Amino acid sequence: MDTTPKKENLLTPLLLLFMFAMILANLGGSMYGPLESLYLQELGASVGQIGLFFTLASVAPLLLQILGGWMSDSLGRLKAIALGSVFGMVGQTVLVLSTSWGWVLTSSIFGAAGRSLVGPSFDAFIAENSSEHNRARVFGVTQTLFGVVSVLGPPLGGWLVQNFNFKTMLLVSAALYLAATIIRLGMASRAAQHEPQEAHSRTPFTLAALRQNLTTMFGLIFSGGVITWILLTDGVRDISFAMSFNFMGLYMADIAQMNFEQIGWSNGIFGLFMMAFMIPGGWLADKTSERVGIALGFVLMSIAIGMIAIIPPASPFWLYASGWALAGTGVALVTPAYQSLISKAVPKNLRGTAFGLFSTSLGIVSLPAPLIGGWLWESVSPQFPFAVTALVSLLSVIPVWLKFKLEPQPQEEGTL
Repeated sequence: MDTTPKKENLLTPLLLLFMFAMILANLGGSMYGPLESLYLQELGASVGQIGLFFTLASVAPLLLQILGGWMSDSLGRLKAIALGSVFGMVGQTVLVLSTSWGWVLTSSIFGAAGRSLVGPSFDAFIAENSSEHNRARVFGVTQTLFGVVSVLGPPLGGWLVQNFNFKTMLLVSAALYLAATIIRLGMASRAAQHEPQEAHSRTPFTLAALRQNLTTMFGLIFSGGVITWILLTDGVRDISFAMSFNFMGLYMADIAQMNFEQIGWSNGIFGLFMMAFMIPGGWLADKTSERVGIALGFVLMSIAIGMIAIIPPASPFWLYASGWALAGTGVALVTPAYQSLISKAVPKNLRGTAFGLFSTSLGIVSLPAPLIGGWLWESVSPQFPFAVTALVSLLSVIPVWLKFKLEPQPQEEGTL
């Protein structure tokens, strides 16, 4: 008889199908995202109007993220994702038919409704399909798989726009999202068969339950513990990133003088390095602590963004590519560590609400940032917003190292 212990599989078949649908759904978004500011420019928007667009587009998520997280806790992760996909499909349709940047703003509202349901459910579903001792590694593996989106999407989007036009790229994006929606609806339908066994552990779908969830979460936020410092640190950093990164497509085209394909490849290099280092990032967080990965990632991102600010305009492509490679490595170290830290710091039945609340809180504080970034671009220089972002990322290392410490918790059993 073979008594060799079986090696634990990090990903179940359910998680693999879940990730396949996530990749399909987000591949189109990664094709479009890096070029969105250029698409708005093509539709007649000025730099100031682009800043206004991103500010207004941030309002809908603020209103919906907490609600989406609560619905995830109440309805179940797969049901919430399926419902979010329906909203997302409406947004994709409106985007394809858009003839002005105002219609693009309308599509972003439906997209925000979809993301408010999918986003918190994504992180919570993975946390619930892992054990505490390997959670950062599971997040690392799933984010590595998800990295296919960042590697393939931007180059494909840039190639489609360069050789055809924006509408062709948007049609391809919508087709991919439709395929993901069909898979998600099927997964939600199958999950409903297990409703009697799982429903007892969920938050009741009532306003009283929402009020109770929020009361508990606000108690954690104002307790002065790790949740408080995550919110403060990431809030400041999110402001600085929103000031600069919404204009990255314009910067690459107007200052770095890249064409659509080169912009796509720059983002693809970012995704490749993010994908390559995501599993090592999860391993590092599990073997040391989450704050080690987050602090190191912030340092690398600061260097990468600083390079963008100091590289002379129209420099060789490889200089910009090296900055994107460093940025991808930094994000890979930060992402699984952040997801693991938040999932450990809040009760299991509040994870959806927690991830939704974090997204909302960060969005509120960074709401005026794109307007400020557009003003700094026009009044100081296009490089200045990026210099501010680099400095803030570096300074964020201090509270991360001093405050991102968890109290010892009882071991939690996962489903893997």
